[in-house]
Amino acid sequence: MRKESIEEHYQINQKYIPELYLLQVELVKLQKYISENRLRMLILFEGRDTAGKGSAIFRFTQFLNPREYRVVALGKPSETQRGQWYFQRYLKELPNAGEMVFFDRSWYNRGVVEPVMGFCSETEHQLFMKQVNQVEKLLVDDGIMIIKFWFSIESETQAERIKERLMSPLKRWKVSPVDLAAQEKWDDFTQHKLETFNHTHTRECPWMIIRCEEREYARIQAMRYVLSLLPYEGKSEEIQNPDNEIIFPYMPY
Repeated sequence: MRKESIEEHYQINQKYIPELYLLQVELVKLQKYISENRLRMLILFEGRDTAGKGSAIFRFTQFLNPREYRVVALGKPSETQRGQWYFQRYLKELPNAGEMVFFDRSWYNRGVVEPVMGFCSETEHQLFMKQVNQVEKLLVDDGIMIIKFWFSIESETQAERIKERLMSPLKRWKVSPVDLAAQEKWDDFTQHKLETFNHTHTRECPWMIIRCEEREYARIQAMRYVLSLLPYEGKSEEIQNPDNEIIFPYMPY
């Protein structure tokens, strides 16, 4: 994949920064609407390693009121947590009334990462697949708005980004054993990803796929999509519709 030139980067940012500002202003309005109406919004950021999930969450939350949103990025479960119902530690983090919660990875670790990396048994994986749709339906029925994003990139892009992180003293900490195995196990990840999509893309909780070859443009589309879902007060007429070439619902086969 050809690296972006300085000129191209400048052109992208000339368009990106003004729209990012507009959308971040709108997200502040959306947060106010959610707070005043005591709504609960949960956004799951899933996808390939290096696809840009964390940086997208940062742009989403950069100017939000910190009292009314949380970012949840759970680490390896403790021995106590491993003895609990799998969903238990995630359910503790659900949004309260008037709150937005952003999951940087979620219970879908057990759908894709854990079985590929051998972090769970096949029995545990199958139990998750049996229960996950029921859990999500219960949450939606109780009034929680769940948005499921999958940040998607090509194998070559991932390899390039992993190499970039390893070479940077500021980004090297981001590279985990899972990242290092991502290329070797690419096909295994793909198989489990598709199995998970086909089983968990439901009417209540559809998967929205985001092509993330251009990270800046992908963030913009994710923001546009979230802002399109609620009729908050003072919505700007300048907001464009999401680009359906970049963000679209999963199509089961």
